[in-house]
Amino acid sequence: MISFRHMAVAKSDLGFRLVVLYLLLLLLTGFQNSQGHFNRHVAFFIFGDSLFDSGNNNYIKTTPEFQANFWPYGESYFDPPSGRFSNGRLIPDFIGDTYKSQTTANLSFFFQFLDYLFLIFPLLTAEFAGLPLIPAYLDPRYHNNGFLYGANFASGGSGVLVETNAGFVVDLKTQLQYFYDLEKRFRKDLGGLKAQQLLSDAVYLFGCGVNDYAVLLSNNQSSHHHQQYVEMVIGNLTDVFKGILEKGGRKIGIATIPPLGCSPIARAQQLGNTCNEELNTLASLHNRALSKKMKELTKQFEGFMCANYDLSTALAKRMRNPSNYGTRSFKVGDTACCGSGPFRGIFSCGGKRGIQEFELCDNPDDYVFFDAPHPSEAASRQFAQLFWDGDSNVTTPYNLKALFQGTYRLNLRYVTLLKQ
Repeated sequence: MISFRHMAVAKSDLGFRLVVLYLLLLLLTGFQNSQGHFNRHVAFFIFGDSLFDSGNNNYIKTTPEFQANFWPYGESYFDPPSGRFSNGRLIPDFIGDTYKSQTTANLSFFFQFLDYLFLIFPLLTAEFAGLPLIPAYLDPRYHNNGFLYGANFASGGSGVLVETNAGFVVDLKTQLQYFYDLEKRFRKDLGGLKAQQLLSDAVYLFGCGVNDYAVLLSNNQSSHHHQQYVEMVIGNLTDVFKGILEKGGRKIGIATIPPLGCSPIARAQQLGNTCNEELNTLASLHNRALSKKMKELTKQFEGFMCANYDLSTALAKRMRNPSNYGTRSFKVGDTACCGSGPFRGIFSCGGKRGIQEFELCDNPDDYVFFDAPHPSEAASRQFAQLFWDGDSNVTTPYNLKALFQGTYRLNLRYVTLLKQ
């Protein structure tokens, strides 16, 4: 594959920019007419916490504990840091890229050209081409492009419950309200029928819940209330799902809560640096309840498709046996690349969270975790691939590839799923 990412660009040359823009418009016009790629696409809407946050917390009043817009975050891919809690890209970034490459293989050179243009015209190419990196909804640079290829509403530190880290994050209920605002904009700009087609074809991705349980344990709540608490979290999450389904959405992907009780950040806080089994138990209760609820929604809403991805098992395997996974294989599964203290599990990466000193590994790709609670780009790439085309042992009852390939045909009275 040809890469243009490291080619030198004379950004100050206005004439060169105009020529390239003119060529881009010609290409877009030609491909629209001949391939129909830009006339029909699947929008991608992303909800959740720091596992998926592409930079929304850059634009809210919060503290560095809930931000990642400083070095060394993004060092492997983004300059300057984008606000992603990783050394590079996240799971949704790879999913979007996978979909683009697999559905437009005959346009590979064209999209490489667009990647090159992204270095020169980051806003224009995002607007015209639907690049794989779905923009953060709160990023003001993208508010004029219509978000027709999707939006990322996720906020680091957020929970399903409004009370989780309230005042510092965008909770899931507010994320849903942002989606409602966008839905109204679609109907105004596109008209009712086209907006409904976009919403029905779209894939809605979720990664949330772990912060709700981390906050619960930090408040020393009795374990007798755990089942009730899980039911409350699942109930609120279900309300959000129903909010999307009632607007016409029919395709939801969600990742299970990972076993963060054995993550570097959890073990660093435990006496003897052991796993926090209470957090793992809560995650297990949540994941079982989530699976049950998704099956209920499948029966309740006609045409509903879901991809329930077992991120918990995927991460646990890589933590226990890192050398068994990856093209190069991981070398370290229990220690973060960036941080301080035992397992580099103190959340000090970047030196802006109250502790200025931190350690940084030489090669983040050797590590499953980049910082104390978050996976590295290399791990996210693997998780995304499993989410995309994993079999029924990994994601059920569908994988994300099946969701992106499913299309809805609208008529005046009902919606029928067509598998293509």
